[in-house]
Amino acid sequence: MQLESRNKGTIRVPNEKIQSSSSTPPPQPEFNCNHYYLQLVKQTPMMVIIFATMALSCLVMYHSSITLPVSGGYNNHSANSLSRILKGATMDNNTVIITSLNDAWAEPESMFDLLLESFQIGNQTKRFLKHLVVVTVDQKAHARCLRLHPHCYNLNTDGMDFSEEAGFMTADYLKIVWRKIDFLGKVLDLGYSFVFTDADIMWFRDPFSQFDKDADFQTSCDFFNGNPSDLRNQPNTGFSYVKSNEKTIQLYKFWYKSRMTYPDLHDQDVFNKIKFDPFVQNIGLGIRFLDTAYFGGFCHPSQDLNKACTMHANCCVGLENKVHDLGVMLNDWRKYMKSFVNETRGEYKGSWTVPQLCRDSFRRPRAPKKKVGQGIKS
Repeated sequence: MQLESRNKGTIRVPNEKIQSSSSTPPPQPEFNCNHYYLQLVKQTPMMVIIFATMALSCLVMYHSSITLPVSGGYNNHSANSLSRILKGATMDNNTVIITSLNDAWAEPESMFDLLLESFQIGNQTKRFLKHLVVVTVDQKAHARCLRLHPHCYNLNTDGMDFSEEAGFMTADYLKIVWRKIDFLGKVLDLGYSFVFTDADIMWFRDPFSQFDKDADFQTSCDFFNGNPSDLRNQPNTGFSYVKSNEKTIQLYKFWYKSRMTYPDLHDQDVFNKIKFDPFVQNIGLGIRFLDTAYFGGFCHPSQDLNKACTMHANCCVGLENKVHDLGVMLNDWRKYMKSFVNETRGEYKGSWTVPQLCRDSFRRPRAPKKKVGQGIKS
């Protein structure tokens, strides 16, 4: 906000006549620090000291009045912080990788550690870590992120505590997933494209080579029918590549607004509804569904480890179940990568040995308690 004088009259100065075109008294001038100083310095040195104090107050008031417009409840500090983090993490094409965490998923030897390890041991995926932005929804998760990773953004959750595991379809779960959709819309609005990846998705290869360069919105699937353009595919928006443009910005606004139309559904099920909506059709959004041969999960695993880019612990509930099976999955990958070292890749006949505890976890959502580290390291 710029400060400008609205004083249209003539300031009275001793021994000078007021120039006025009418008999109407001139409006009273606004307070002006510099004018007041001229009057004071003609008096005593003590007044100079008083002026210095007042001048400092004027300077502070001026700077405190400068604000930037921010929408959607994001204050200036958080908006500036987000822009700085995105700029520091972006690739050359203004694309970042984003994941989200709460304290339960950020605990040692839990989901965050597994995700970071997958980047480390994947086939040329370590380089993507410098482009990964970790969005945390509580202070404990944020503190641990800062100890492990350079790009951490703490998302304001208006005093709500999301540190505990949010059970599937609980009130906290729905608040978190819809806060995520709102946040991702802000990222697009800032001009950044993104790959969003749930923290329970392991990265094994560069996914960008498998993306359709002409699509606006691309998402993985729980079940893929073989046609990437068919809206009847069953999407899983936990892994998505979204380009920043007017079409995707409008999509995310409509998606977030649609939570009111479908109050009992989570974000993914709502997307499954609105993908057929005339609004989405009319904005000309190019949607593609990713082949599970490259972007698989426990619902529909990728059968060929020579193709797998990511694997998702979907069709699974319960943090302990997910952590156990993802640890097993990383061990499967290590065995596969070891075949390169031993030059036995062509002879390697191994495949994923998961799901294990995740199998039928919707009927048995909690795995037995285990010792720290079990199922994570070989």
